[in-house]
Amino acid sequence: MPPLNTSRPSPVTFLLMGIPGLEHLHVWIGIPFCSMYMVAVVGNVTILAVVRAERSLHEPVFLFLCMLSITDLVLSTSMLPHRLCLFWLGAHNIAFDACLTQMFFIHSFTTMESGSFLAMAFDRYVAICDPLCHTTILTHARIAKMGASVVLRGVVFFSPHPILLRQLPYCRTRIIAHTYCEFMAVVKLACEDTGAMKHYSLSVASVIGSCDGFFIAVSYVLILCAVFRFPSREASFKALGTCGSHVCVILVFYSTAVFTFLTQGFGHNVAPQIHIFITNMYLLVSPFLNSTVYSIRTKKI
Repeated sequence: MPPLNTSRPSPVTFLLMGIPGLEHLHVWIGIPFCSMYMVAVVGNVTILAVVRAERSLHEPVFLFLCMLSITDLVLSTSMLPHRLCLFWLGAHNIAFDACLTQMFFIHSFTTMESGSFLAMAFDRYVAICDPLCHTTILTHARIAKMGASVVLRGVVFFSPHPILLRQLPYCRTRIIAHTYCEFMAVVKLACEDTGAMKHYSLSVASVIGSCDGFFIAVSYVLILCAVFRFPSREASFKALGTCGSHVCVILVFYSTAVFTFLTQGFGHNVAPQIHIFITNMYLLVSPFLNSTVYSIRTKKI
């Protein structure tokens, strides 16, 4: 008698449901999403093109802005095109490998975005608190190392997600109650105990987000202390004005990120459509706002 094959292969495809309960509004929901995506793409590509063409913009603040723009382009493009196909064309199928790839890009580049905000906060701290040493501290080589560390952190901490999910057996439904391959939504479909994986994901997200948020807050506390010691009110307002756009996009990014994290870990009573809609806004509004706010508020651009 031949030995029994006890292996349970991974599914070939998953089915993305979209926003549960709002399927009849998918076509209309896709319109503002598409509009924000187009603005994000045009705005971020414009920032990259302008900074590349204008040598006077090869300064730390604009190089960090380029790093943020690249992150936003990859983050939004990794999910929006397929989401629009889902909303407008009813393309619910997504291949298993494509699902894991999308998951990796979304989670790793979200972490890179947070790291970019931290690097920009450090830049503002050095520019305001120690302006004479700004260019000597933030040299191009040091900026490149900071950018590489941001990328490496996102890759290292979130590479285990697709690798571990690929090893799991899936004997339940293939339907993902989401608009994209979100880790928590996919891991629920496995027929093994995944408690350790869930705890790892939540722990990594909470530690990285908390550390970045803490150091950003410390940077701005030190900036405020320095600004209040300026001899003139005009100089104080000018210094704070350079931080306005940064503070705006950080508040939007981290407020929606905290809501998403809390609903994943503890918000069992939150309606699924509210959680999914806020998560979608969290991943799209930040790239949209970053390009818009920085383009409008940065005079040189």
